Amino acid sequence: AFVKEEVNGKERFVLKLNPKIAPIKAAIFPLQKDEKLVLVARELFASLKKQYVVEYDNRGNIGKMYRRQDEIGTPYCITVDYQTLEDRTVTIRERDTMKQERISMDKVSDVVAERITNS
Repeated sequence: AFVKEEVNGKERFVLKLNPKIAPIKAAIFPLQKDEKLVLVARELFASLKKQYVVEYDNRGNIGKMYRRQDEIGTPYCITVDYQTLEDRTVTIRERDTMKQERISMDKVSDVVAERITNS
């Protein structure tokens, strides 16, 4: 279902597809256009696209990137930030709940697979 919600005083449009049928399973973002972040984000994107239809986005701020993915029904957004450079963890955000969690880059594929299976 395509829904309109209000979050923190802003409209949010969300295509709430079950992750099993969502055409794009995840989107990968670098927090900023810093070359180090972009390199790691592209590495993760290259790895995940072997298993899923994923999208890479670095256009605009993080809020705009989330909103674009919400509107097309992407269930999971994965952000590479400065903490990633220190400990190889990323933030995964769920579209419907907007819940965010830090996970190891090594586990991203398994976590996405598990969440799709259990959806």
